[in-house]
Amino acid sequence: MNTLITGGAGFIGSHLAEKLLAQGERVTVLDDLSTGNLANIRHVEKHKNFVFKKGSVLNEKELAPLVANADKIFHLAAAVGVKYIIEKPLYSMANNILGTENVLRLASARKTPVLITSSSEVYGKLDRFPFREDADRLYGSAFNGRWGYGLSKAVDEFMALAYFRERELPAIVVRLFNTVGPRQTGKYGMVIPTLVEQAKEGKPMTVYGTGKQIRCFCHVHDITNAIMKLMNTNKASGEIVNLGSEEAVSINELARRIKKMTGSSSKIVHIPYKKAYSPTFDDMLKRVPDLSKAKKLISYKSTYTLEEILREVISGQGTSFLQKSKV
Repeated sequence: MNTLITGGAGFIGSHLAEKLLAQGERVTVLDDLSTGNLANIRHVEKHKNFVFKKGSVLNEKELAPLVANADKIFHLAAAVGVKYIIEKPLYSMANNILGTENVLRLASARKTPVLITSSSEVYGKLDRFPFREDADRLYGSAFNGRWGYGLSKAVDEFMALAYFRERELPAIVVRLFNTVGPRQTGKYGMVIPTLVEQAKEGKPMTVYGTGKQIRCFCHVHDITNAIMKLMNTNKASGEIVNLGSEEAVSINELARRIKKMTGSSSKIVHIPYKKAYSPTFDDMLKRVPDLSKAKKLISYKSTYTLEEILREVISGQGTSFLQKSKV
């Protein structure tokens, strides 16, 4: 199988590439390295079945030959992290909407199966929990740049379903909830690697807002395993599927646990959103996924507890699937 991963030099994409190579597939990664990093794929770059192409999903000339040669496509290329999204809103929305439309249109020529990664951000300010895939959504003001990301990912989802219905393109959408694990950086606002780094260095551990926000963190190995299974599940075509964990924790409690596990003397400090991001910044208090559909389609379950995830991130010794399988 020839597999194309857009955004494959990113945190999640690099783990997915490892696992596909371990299965004997030929993997091509397309990444513009805006948030991806060559260090994420350094250990696989000399693999006989691996090819890296620096380029953008916004460039049809770069994208078209790769899509034409693919038997399946995992479309992960997107803006990453709240900080990056707020600082670069035009690029974020263009990459999400125009890039995804390019992938879907080119894939539809040969009806090449496509899996698109969306985000729990699409649920916006919904206050009915847990979040179901068919739930209504509520977004905040257009003056808050954060909601532009959620809206752009929602457009991606509508386009994927439209190509499925009108063009019979085998398309699947997965909504990812707070994925964590080896190679994730705090550079773009990811909370666990940021807090761990601050705690280990004895710096103030920064919690934005009140810290009462509730989140569910899932290990990247559980997410990539599920993504691969969904791609091979015919009944998943034309579906939107939540992926994540049901173990909820407040950011305050998360910070306290990291401080305790690292033995850090760091102080936990709260920073108002308006100081951290902008005066108009808005957040959702709680994000908990309904995983019923994933359980039904692929018997999905998250196998890592939050404690195990934190222990691994703190130690910096996450397992390389490719090395573990000795491929």
